[in-house]
Amino acid sequence: MATLIPYLRQYRARVAVGVVMVLMTNVAVVVTPQVLGSAVDDLLAGRVEAGLLLRYAALLLALSCAEGLFRYLMRWILIGVSRRIEFDLRNDLFRHLQRLTPSFYQRHSTGDVMARSTNDLSAVRMVLGPGIMYSVNTLFMVILTVTILIRTDAGLALLTLAPLLLVSYCVKFFGRKIHQRFEKIQEQFSMLTTLVQENVSGIRVVKAYNQESAFVGRFRDANREYMKRSMALVKVWGVFYPLLAFLLGLSAVFLLWYGGRQVMDGALSLGDLVSFIFYLARLTWPTIALGWVINTFERGSASMGRINRILTTQPDVMDAGTPPVEAIEGRVEVRNLTFSYDGTPVLKDLEFELPPGNTLAIVGSTGSGKSTLVHLLCRLYPVPRGRILIDGMDVNDIPLTTLRRSIGCVPQDTFLFSDSIRDNLTFGVPDASGQSIREAAHTSNILGEIQGFPDQMSTFVGERGLTLSGGQKQRMTIARALLTDPGILILDDSLSSVDTYTEEEILKRLAPVIAARTTILISHRISTVKGADQILVMDRGRIVQRGRHRELLQVAGPYAEMHRKQLLEQELGIA
Repeated sequence: MATLIPYLRQYRARVAVGVVMVLMTNVAVVVTPQVLGSAVDDLLAGRVEAGLLLRYAALLLALSCAEGLFRYLMRWILIGVSRRIEFDLRNDLFRHLQRLTPSFYQRHSTGDVMARSTNDLSAVRMVLGPGIMYSVNTLFMVILTVTILIRTDAGLALLTLAPLLLVSYCVKFFGRKIHQRFEKIQEQFSMLTTLVQENVSGIRVVKAYNQESAFVGRFRDANREYMKRSMALVKVWGVFYPLLAFLLGLSAVFLLWYGGRQVMDGALSLGDLVSFIFYLARLTWPTIALGWVINTFERGSASMGRINRILTTQPDVMDAGTPPVEAIEGRVEVRNLTFSYDGTPVLKDLEFELPPGNTLAIVGSTGSGKSTLVHLLCRLYPVPRGRILIDGMDVNDIPLTTLRRSIGCVPQDTFLFSDSIRDNLTFGVPDASGQSIREAAHTSNILGEIQGFPDQMSTFVGERGLTLSGGQKQRMTIARALLTDPGILILDDSLSSVDTYTEEEILKRLAPVIAARTTILISHRISTVKGADQILVMDRGRIVQRGRHRELLQVAGPYAEMHRKQLLEQELGIA
């Protein structure tokens, strides 16, 4: 919970005013029984006249109004502070999530991250608002009430409050159990969120394989486990609150037994006993609230621990604090590059040079390391120093903003946002002109289809581009990359979902764009890469062949074999 101290410090003035309002609320509360006690004593003594009784009523009304006003200000200020800190913390958490590298998201499911960003954050807010407010309120109420009770009759006060001393032990014992069980509940809630997210995202696959019932069963089992863990917490609460009520009942018994005897013996006035009864009643809510506060703090502590595990995670890739780089020309050098994700090398001893304005093509079987190389060029993963150079500079010394702004990467896994076509195309250049948007869409051979939609550029594409075909999504992502006018263009198997005729048309339109910048083409199709200045053939993380299309066809090897198979597939009508 120490993570929250800097956030509270930003609003210390508001918190201070809120605490003063809590104090004033409690002052109004503790004065009321004193007035009632005095009224009772005056009534018994026969000193009450109509005017005095009216003054007592007016005073009680004024105290009640003051209590209401101060209580309103207390809640408005302190709950307001909790909402502001929630706003700040949510922004900081989301900003930190943007800094984390893909390796983090490989270890954490989307549902888990969502649960921590929503449900856990709400539990933390409850600590910052109601938790702090009721904690301070309970503290002031206990201090003021106990002080008045001891000054009135120390013996009766100690006897009445003795059962409440057991509350501290109960709080410690039950608080630990609440913390442990709530943490298990949140873990299961993350699993539930993940199941729902996967089902919604993959609903077409679920329906295609007739697995609705299977998913319902999985969700039912996970939901049953969530209920089981929640009921384990309910059992703790089922004991905790009645125990507090029992301790309060003991105090009431002691008060009536001993206090009544004091009144009969004349050692205590009836008005003082009435005041005692009211003060004990006033302590009932703070004592119960103490249990609620402990529950809130334990829940918030467990949730903040889960959030902290994200906030303390450092990104694998960070800027090295080097001077800014204005622009990238596009010369790429890879020197003896070896890379692994988990100890097993994925790339082994890679070496090649790509002059500015040239086109490099990379082909190879699935799992040969092609996409990994692209990820390293964009520094999505840590790059060993001195192994990848762009314009003669180590890629680690180029600011990430400059590097990624200068590389237009079209990944093989296309992703579109739940937004309009225009907003998806201009994702990297929000202020792009209508003319440049149409030119990029025309080059990627998607403009005609966009103009055929009823709303054209304003067409909403749905989550992950649900309303578009695979080929349309790929061409949309190509247009999105072209619109950024990058110095280095990377097409990572980005024509795999279009037919050979459409591919040929796109490549024809891309020819001027490719000629004007450094380009890396990754593909399984020989037809896509045959015009490249240099072709690398990869197998199991190594470069096994390199050269131009004609040169590689004249040498027996993987490239010529791939070419032969693809020609055969075309003749058979498979491709």
